[in-house]
Amino acid sequence: MTYEKYEKIKELEELKQKGAITEEEFQKEKDKILNEEPKVLTTETRQPLFGMAENSYLLLMHLSQFVSAIVVPLIMWLMGKDDNQRVDVHGKNIINFEITYAIWLLVGIITIPIIIGIVILSVIGIAMTVFIIVASVKAYNGEYWKYPFIIHFLK
Repeated sequence: MTYEKYEKIKELEELKQKGAITEEEFQKEKDKILNEEPKVLTTETRQPLFGMAENSYLLLMHLSQFVSAIVVPLIMWLMGKDDNQRVDVHGKNIINFEITYAIWLLVGIITIPIIIGIVILSVIGIAMTVFIIVASVKAYNGEYWKYPFIIHFLK
């Protein structure tokens, strides 16, 4: 199931829980979502991203976290999100990742005096490096990979 389908079903479940739709309406709409053909953007319909291929742009957006943490990916996301849905989805994923792991880094720094902070900072450093590389490779290959253990501030 694609990320977009997952999000649509999640929205339907929220509507059902609030009582806005019945169980029957929920099942009917869920079946529509699951059975719809994915929208494939051809190279003719995709907007160029500063003369770069979409996958290359996404690769750079993920890798730019090594250079400036949140600043460069944020700028790249804001510049490309209106023209390209994949840039928007990947950008939100990166921002959520950076904010979540900044919180973990703060926890690690605060807990350094009780030694656990050193362990937290070590694990976070390794995890961030590995996760950024995995997300970059997946993005370049045209796949979407959600960073693990993140809080979804942007949806």
